Amino acid sequence: MVNAIAIPVKADMSEILILSTTDTTELAQKIASALVQAHEAACVNIIPGIRSVYIWEGKECDEQECLLLIKSTSEKFEAVRARIRQLHSYQVPEILAVPIAAGDPAYLSWLHSLLG
Repeated sequence: MVNAIAIPVKADMSEILILSTTDTTELAQKIASALVQAHEAACVNIIPGIRSVYIWEGKECDEQECLLLIKSTSEKFEAVRARIRQLHSYQVPEILAVPIAAGDPAYLSWLHSLLG
């Protein structure tokens, strides 16, 4: 018999993880810093050296990029989206929000304490 692990699902569901990519670490750092300083994100992880394969303007592209993992809330999403679009070099930057179903209560409390 396999033991099932219960994952508590919060009724609130306002915490989100926003994914975005950049072509340079400098741009990733600029966006991350702007989001944190404006209290639009509690934390941004920058993961350099990812490889993205995609179609752009009819041709296949294979590029090295940085991935940003942006911890925020659904209430802050539009501000995060606007700031990324303002600072980003891409014509169509990746800006995807994923709801956080559960998390450590102390971490989520810290996140909300920074974002109001």
